Amino acid sequence: MRLFVLSALLHFLVGMRLVPQLPAWGMAALGAWLLASAVLIPFGLTARRWARPPRSDWLAAAGLFAMGLFSSLFVLTLLREVALLVNWLAGGWADLPARTAAWVPLLALAITLVGLANTRRTARVKAVDVPIAGLPAALEGFTIAQITDLHVGPTIRDRHIRRIVERVNALEADAVAITGDIVDGPVHELGPHVAPLAGLRSRHGSFFVTGNHEYYAGHGPWIEEVRSLGIRVLLNEHVVIEREGARLVLAGVPDYTAHHFERSHASDPAAALVGAPADAAARVLLAHQPRSATAAEQAGFDLQLSGHTHGGQFLPWVFFVRFQQPFTAGLHRLGGLWVYVSRGTGYWGPPKRFGAPSEITRLRLVAA
Repeated sequence: MRLFVLSALLHFLVGMRLVPQLPAWGMAALGAWLLASAVLIPFGLTARRWARPPRSDWLAAAGLFAMGLFSSLFVLTLLREVALLVNWLAGGWADLPARTAAWVPLLALAITLVGLANTRRTARVKAVDVPIAGLPAALEGFTIAQITDLHVGPTIRDRHIRRIVERVNALEADAVAITGDIVDGPVHELGPHVAPLAGLRSRHGSFFVTGNHEYYAGHGPWIEEVRSLGIRVLLNEHVVIEREGARLVLAGVPDYTAHHFERSHASDPAAALVGAPADAAARVLLAHQPRSATAAEQAGFDLQLSGHTHGGQFLPWVFFVRFQQPFTAGLHRLGGLWVYVSRGTGYWGPPKRFGAPSEITRLRLVAA
């Protein structure tokens, strides 16, 4: 009930600022959409309470689209209010409220439709070279294909995952890293849609670490499901990859917040290195959230691969992620540690990406 009340209140506030300033046809159109959106969003977020698949998926998809549109509408309305205040203080145009009211919903709709189109295409490959000091020739050019934040759910299904797998396999990487948040729902509903990940191919295998959404969806069953697909799950542990006498340690930790759900899953980069060979030429950590970087740097890792942020996913949230995470997207340096943060291969919630494109990352180790 609180969710419905909050939704109704926010939609009412936006409507009061825009609808009276529109011509008759605009008042009718925007008013009808706001009424529908105020109901669709909370119904979509709680779809599994009201219906079973596939109806719950249709309801969720409609609610998530409405959420994406209203998010832009709300932010643009706030920006318009600031512009109107400045105009009033400056003694500007008296008719500015009427002149700008229609632009807000039209711009919000345009951003949402472009964002929707961006989510329908398969993530593009982003190539990144990571310089590692003292990297031996045997490991020069070692490649890791990273996918993250797939968020399989109402609007991301098996067809989309198959296309991602095909694109990853075309890279012919040495290893595949899946850095969490593959699902938004239980195994019995989404297992068949995650199954295409079993087709991932690389020279040394595929490796997975949990994200926060695995814990929301039931981490135990999902960890077993991922293992059944032939993917190695790394929970504060590591594997050693050897090539022509040189060793690379590939380690993984549970999500930064995993201890809130299961104490034995407390994220610990130092524990993930216990027993690792001291002569390893490179140490790579898979950690869902960039916030693991401080502990990873202290543990002696050379590179951390993360996701979680989605790069903000769409404007204006791309500007706010940095207040919750130390790094938003791309390659960064923290002491002796490189941190690469992917913008994500899928998306969460609204089917919308604007200003933060999805990616499949091809990371290549090179000598510094």
